[in-house]
Amino acid sequence: MDQKDTEMNEKGVTSSTSGVVVQVREKKGPLRAAIPYMPFPVAVLCLFLNTFVPGLGTFVSAFTVLCGARTDLPDRHMCCVFWLNIAAAFIQILTAIVMVGWIMSIFWGMDMVILAISDGYRDQRDPQQV
Repeated sequence: MDQKDTEMNEKGVTSSTSGVVVQVREKKGPLRAAIPYMPFPVAVLCLFLNTFVPGLGTFVSAFTVLCGARTDLPDRHMCCVFWLNIAAAFIQILTAIVMVGWIMSIFWGMDMVILAISDGYRDQRDPQQV
């Protein structure tokens, strides 16, 4: 190791040759973790509905949970996750008057599409786990 790497290690920064792997995971709240992993066309439809009628796409996505869509809340019962999605839709509808709900609704729809895309890539990468 040269002098620069030694100085960096003394300051608490690891060098690229030390083999340290850093993994960052997003911690989601219960409402955010209740967003279901839907097929891509359904997620796009929910985004479209959320864009023009705040909360409607979130309301539709709640029923996909009852149809077997998985979420990031595996320890919660299906009915509990359904009601969390209904609550999110209700919050979006109530706060749409002051634009907060409309913006939240659009971001919620974008999260649905992002989850659908990431789930599709996971299915393509490892077909044995489907």
